[in-house]
Amino acid sequence: MSDITRLVGNTPLLRVRLFDREFPRVEVYAKAEWFNPGGSVKDRAALSMIKDGEKRGALTREKTIIDSTSGNTGIAYALIGSARGYRVKLVMPGNVSAERKALVSAYGAEIVYSDAGEGSDGAIRMVRDIVAASPQEYFYPDQYSNPANPRAHYEGTAVEILEQTSGRITHFVAGLGTTGTFVGTSRRLKEHNPSIVRIAVEPDDSFHGLEGLKHLPTAIVPKIWDESLADEIWGCPTEEAYDLARAVARSEGLLVGHSSGAALWAARRLAASIEVGVVVTVFPDSGDRYLSSGLYGAKKS
Repeated sequence: MSDITRLVGNTPLLRVRLFDREFPRVEVYAKAEWFNPGGSVKDRAALSMIKDGEKRGALTREKTIIDSTSGNTGIAYALIGSARGYRVKLVMPGNVSAERKALVSAYGAEIVYSDAGEGSDGAIRMVRDIVAASPQEYFYPDQYSNPANPRAHYEGTAVEILEQTSGRITHFVAGLGTTGTFVGTSRRLKEHNPSIVRIAVEPDDSFHGLEGLKHLPTAIVPKIWDESLADEIWGCPTEEAYDLARAVARSEGLLVGHSSGAALWAARRLAASIEVGVVVTVFPDSGDRYLSSGLYGAKKS
């Protein structure tokens, strides 16, 4: 394809020096996923699932792509649908950021809002009801259950990390949303070198402010989730994630989102427990789509 989707993947791996003074023998790197054309890591999974649907004949011009999303996957569906000539309908919690809503609409996708109080699980339940009522109308990738989601990271993200670090990676850290990024990347890294330590990060409570991440103990657990791939699962506090997102923006010019702050929290905790290592994490998106959320506003005392 010669459309914009050919630009998905091959994102830069950036050195993060936020913790260098504290932990001088630990190198921290992050995949800058906002370099994808849709602005997030979700471009990878969305494109993989759409291509898989086309290959299987499940996605045709007569059908509308539909899925539940907290924002970034929806933006990716909307962009790819526009580029490849598909209608897109998205179920989103009513409290997703204004920037995400605007971006989805800009690409021409239709939005149906679910109860904000029910979070991403409420959107999942609603989209299932919509599809069940008119199954012939829709192509429902179901990002939480579709093997093509983690496959995008198995075949892409992990391979890029190994190439960009010349195989030096010792630890991998990633947040859990659909879990596709962690599962696909970890599976490939484990096959390459079983000694690579894999840390999964989730919010530390069911009521949290880390948009895009899931507290799995109290959520609908994605079918693609494979807990055996995680050496450890850490619960990240919301405020500490916010603090680190702000810190890396002000010290390194990296404007990142909430979930990147959570990744930094885990990277710092990890660095404190190891003497030396090469830690790689994923910054899922940029902070510019969270400006209305207050992430970069004045910190409350």
